[in-house]
Amino acid sequence: MAGYAKLTAPPLPLLPDTMTAFLLIWSPKKWPWPELPEIARRVATGEAVADVWGCGTARGLMPGDRVFVHRVAQAPKGVFASGYVTRAPYEVPDPRSKRGYRLCIDFVYDWLVDAHDEVVVTRDELRAHPFSVQTWDAQSSGTLIKPMAEGALEKLWTERTGRRGRPPALSHPTVPAMPSKASARQARAADDAPPRKPARTRQP
Repeated sequence: MAGYAKLTAPPLPLLPDTMTAFLLIWSPKKWPWPELPEIARRVATGEAVADVWGCGTARGLMPGDRVFVHRVAQAPKGVFASGYVTRAPYEVPDPRSKRGYRLCIDFVYDWLVDAHDEVVVTRDELRAHPFSVQTWDAQSSGTLIKPMAEGALEKLWTERTGRRGRPPALSHPTVPAMPSKASARQARAADDAPPRKPARTRQP
């Protein structure tokens, strides 16, 4: 597909055609992402950019697993990013959750485009077989991509973005990555802030 710059990182060992892969969801209505263009530019230069993503209730994502990010709710809809898990699901305190926490993963991108303008695989393309065996419009991230759909997606992804090895290992893989979405950072800051006192109601 025209318009995608090739990564400039040194050649790395090729990956197997299929592996365990999971779907991550991005809804611009819920999570504004003004930093996306700059992050996409950094990934395009070959930089191993790490990110944090909520994974719903899924605990089966393991380091090395494949992830694809799907834009929903607003056009252009479709898959626009891929990467590899670097840290299994861990609990982040969240007083707004019934559980009192949310599950997150750390991962590193190997491909990312600015989904404000374009995606790599459109939602309409995902309606065709064998992609149609998968539920792409999931309500939360962390859904396992079925092998039939994953194999077809990886093949199409390679045709459009080029075959690459895993991104260079992060220099400090045990240090949690920082969320790239501004709203995610704000949510984490809200978690760390002291509780606010309820406003007093003025009596007549």
